[in-house]
Amino acid sequence: MRQKSFCFFFFRKRRTLLPLLALNGCALRGAPSYPIVGAYFPAWMLCALTGIAVAVGLRVVFLQTGIDALLSFRLFTYVALGTLAALALWALAFGP
Repeated sequence: MRQKSFCFFFFRKRRTLLPLLALNGCALRGAPSYPIVGAYFPAWMLCALTGIAVAVGLRVVFLQTGIDALLSFRLFTYVALGTLAALALWALAFGP
């Protein structure tokens, strides 16, 4: 009788564990969500909308003060500022 190789067992186990890796982010306690007008919205969506609002607000402020004319990479700057605002809100509200 031929002995099965290590590769056979590795790929067989990997094939059975692959569906479990897709469920790796699922937890029993669930994602943080808030009821708004009767519907539950995930917290990341609220943070993303806040980041967009902050980026738009900072653009208005930068246009009024003349700082916008000094920026060389405007799109990158506003995306980075919005991302920083969203991540800061996430860390303050849902961080450890």
